[in-house]
Amino acid sequence: MSPSPTLQRTEPEALAELQRDHGRALFGFLLGLTSGDAQRAEDLVQETLVRVWQHPEVLTTGHESMRPWLFTVARRLAIDARRARLSRPQEVDPDGLEQAPSPEDAVAGSVTAIDVRRAVGSLGPEHRAVLMQVYFQDRSVAEAAAELGIPAGTVKSRTYYALRALRKGLQGYGLGA
Repeated sequence: MSPSPTLQRTEPEALAELQRDHGRALFGFLLGLTSGDAQRAEDLVQETLVRVWQHPEVLTTGHESMRPWLFTVARRLAIDARRARLSRPQEVDPDGLEQAPSPEDAVAGSVTAIDVRRAVGSLGPEHRAVLMQVYFQDRSVAEAAAELGIPAGTVKSRTYYALRALRKGLQGYGLGA
């Protein structure tokens, strides 16, 4: 078994110099890319410097300045971090879960809506028209009477009998008969 080759790493002094020369500018650049999130920007600066540490050969490329390379790496890291964050579900505070409606509530609401539609649909057209005016279009008795062309007393009577029929049709909901 042959010994594993030693990995080359950037010297700590060279990294410290890069941090001194380009750290503030790199942080400012990343602060803009992270919408002002200082913690995320600091993390990305550190990750960028880790890449330099892992690839010492970039320091020997003969470039006049390392800043363009650093900014390119930092930008790619910021994009990758954003994609990773967007690809997983958003974290939820456990306290918020107690206030969220349970899935059963949504199903029960849908079933109730279907039952109410059926019950309203089973009413005669006169009773249904009065309920539509008074409850669904939020009109007063006088407004409903004018719209339907019937006396206000008839609107009241039809409303009473329509609601009575609905209570009977929706007995399972504890409305009484």
